[in-house]
Formats: sequence, C-alpha cells, structure tokens
Amino acid sequence: MDQQKIKNKSKQQEDSSQIAYQGIRRMLYSKELAPGQKIAYRDLAEKLQLSPTPIIQALKWLELQGFVNHEPNRGYSMAPFSLNEIEELYELRELIEPSLVPVTIQRVDKKGLAELKAALEAHLSAEREFYLKERLFKNREFHMTLASLSGKGTQIRILQNVFEMLFLKYGGNYLPMASLSSTDQEHQEIYDAVALRNVDRARTVLKNHVTNVKVQVLASVKKMLAEQERSPF
Repeated sequence: MDQQKIKNKSKQQEDSSQIAYQGIRRMLYSKELAPGQKIAYRDLAEKLQLSPTPIIQALKWLELQGFVNHEPNRGYSMAPFSLNEIEELYELRELIEPSLVPVTIQRVDKKGLAELKAALEAHLSAEREFYLKERLFKNREFHMTLASLSGKGTQIRILQNVFEMLFLKYGGNYLPMASLSSTDQEHQEIYDAVALRNVDRARTVLKNHVTNVKVQVLASVKKMLAEQERSPF
C-alpha cells in the first residue's frame, strides 16, 4: 500500500470517528443516552450506520471528556449522575467567569459590546415556555461571549468544557423555571456594567448571578433525587 493510500485510509477513519463522535453527542443532547446507562457500542454502530471501530474511538474521546466510563471486560457506560460533579462545575464557573471581567472590560471595544448586546437580546427573545433548550443555548452563548471577549484562550476552553458537561450530560433540566425572569434581569445588569466599564459592579453581579443559579439548580436536583427515592418504581 503506497503512502497516498495510507493517508486516504487514515483520513477516512478520522472522518468516521468524527461522525461517530458528533452522532453520540446528538444522542446525549436528545437524552437517548442517560447518566449511568450501559452502552452497547454495536447498537450505536447500527444506529449511526458506522462500523464499531469509529464508535469505539468516539467513546474513548468522550471518556477523556468525562461523559463515558470504561471498565475492562465490562465495556462502556455513561458516567453516572453526580450531584458533587454538578456542584463542582458551578464552582468552576464561579471562579473563572468573574476573574475574566477585568481584562474583558479592558479589551472590549464597540464591536465587542455589539456582540455582547446581540447575545443578550438573543437570550431575552428566546422562547421561554415551549422550548427551554433554546434559552439554555442562548444563555450559554451570552456567558461564552462575555468570557471570549477577554481573549484568555485556555480559560475560555475550560469554561466551554464546563458548559458542555452541564448541557450535554445533565441537559440543563434542573434549572428551575422560576429563575428565568431573574436571569434576564441579571444578564441585563451584567451587560450594563460592562458597557459602563464598571469592573467591580460587573464582577459582583456576575458572581452573584452564577452563585444564585448554582443554589437553585442544586436545590432542584436534591428535590428530584428525594422524589426518586420515595418513588416505588
């Protein structure tokens, strides 16, 4: 086999693995795969119309990202639901997001403010009652836009991974509906403080906002877990 054929075969395998990876991520998003669920990779291969090899490669990538567990001789399973993990993810947000505010305000220009304003308005206008996931996407977009304006690439990537875990693994299903109106107000206050270049105000509002969401989400999750324990099924 000549070098070109080797390269072509390698590229095809890489492409198939990427297709498998994105396909499994879509299944996470649609809740076809749930925390703790056993994964039959041959079933995934059939569903995604791929061979088992790219499916296994994709599962290895997802294992590195914390979505999947692998045990020798027992195969793959979705990582289990973890209240502690949810709390840690929000604690990371509490640390990272406010810390980026000073450099964001130092760097932001008219174009950056326009991007942040557009993200704010997209979140405010997103459907509230019938498609909560749209609001969750727009909520993440607002926070990631704010962080991205800092230009701190490593911290931005870490924050992106935090949102990926919260959104794909836990689906944001634990964000109480009652928090939506306060989220709107707090996002507006964050934007206003950034536009006024008020570092202390922006950092304080953002920190309090993330903490408030963490408290509400953890309370919602604990309530859900208590109800599951009481359920006879």
